[in-house]
Amino acid sequence: MTTQRMPALFLGHGSPMNVLEDNIYTRAWHTLGETLPRPKAILAVSAHWFTRGTAVTAMENPRTIHDFGGFPQALFDKRYPAPGSPVLAKRVQELLSPVNVISDTREWGFDHGTWGVLIKMYPDADIPVIQLSIDGTQPPEYHYELGKKLAALRDEGVMIVASGNVVHNLRMVKWGGDTEAYPWATSFETYVKDNLRWKGEAKDHPLVQFMEHEGGALSNPSPDHYLPLLYVLGAWNGIEPITQPTDGIVMGSLSMLSVQLG
Repeated sequence: MTTQRMPALFLGHGSPMNVLEDNIYTRAWHTLGETLPRPKAILAVSAHWFTRGTAVTAMENPRTIHDFGGFPQALFDKRYPAPGSPVLAKRVQELLSPVNVISDTREWGFDHGTWGVLIKMYPDADIPVIQLSIDGTQPPEYHYELGKKLAALRDEGVMIVASGNVVHNLRMVKWGGDTEAYPWATSFETYVKDNLRWKGEAKDHPLVQFMEHEGGALSNPSPDHYLPLLYVLGAWNGIEPITQPTDGIVMGSLSMLSVQLG
């Protein structure tokens, strides 16, 4: 008996308010949860666990982290009590060797980049979830190569769900009135979409070398929200379809592009 190969997803998560809202993006996440093969477990890679070194949550019952401020109390009241999986955490450590992946048994949990999308996909919180941190000291190629190593999980019933935004410039956000996308934001999002199926050496991948694009620096003043995409692209086998469940730029400078493998 073989296990069906699980999809891998990069979800543009946008504002934490999506947890409370019903919109085209949250409905798309809900549809993914209802229509994709049900995973045995989920490996999450969120923009909001940006660290020195690499760590993986390895506790039985990860906490829900409300890593934001200035939002309604109803958002802080939300919990996502999915179980963890120390066994899967150990498997991730094995796959990523010789990278030293720290086993986190008490510090982290699920930040809103993870639970904010999973609460729409799998509202019953009954699928084990672990979260992998992003080592902010490493170059983009490193994260792409980790995605290659993690691809084996997809044949073991594990869904990779990465979460961020390929355009994420909060200083340039338009809060009201004209929220038309900045030309540089549209250009960069298009650049990402045009290069999703690129094949070749990791070091030459246009999306690994994303800062060479003229809109790269404005679209990503910090790389934390972009890098999760590279884990998904690294997990691509070069054959399976790549689709975009959502796209579009909100508030001028936040891309809601999502990418699905398989």
